[in-house]
Amino acid sequence: MAAVGRLTQSLLRASLSHTRRQMSAVAAGEGEHTTRTWKILTFVVALPGVAVCMLNMYLKEQQHSHEQPEFVPYSHLRIRTKRFPWGDGNKSLFHNPHLNALPDGYEGHDE
Repeated sequence: MAAVGRLTQSLLRASLSHTRRQMSAVAAGEGEHTTRTWKILTFVVALPGVAVCMLNMYLKEQQHSHEQPEFVPYSHLRIRTKRFPWGDGNKSLFHNPHLNALPDGYEGHDE
């Protein structure tokens, strides 16, 4: 049983040393080619992809309606069990008066 363990370890060591030699040879010879490939991919694929996504977002934003959504007083939304520790205690930290309703409706509207 011990002989099988020693044989396995010696085979594993030989395999690892062979793999390390191959990797070092590849890294020494093809590093410049790999760098050039990634640089080309960055300028040909990645940057145009980001530009197309930005254009898509801009065009979708231009079509987007900027109207205030209708206020529906659902009982399970906008529950305030305790006051927020800033401001008047009723508005969240990133409160937007145009889009975020308070428990009794939007600010500045008497409905």
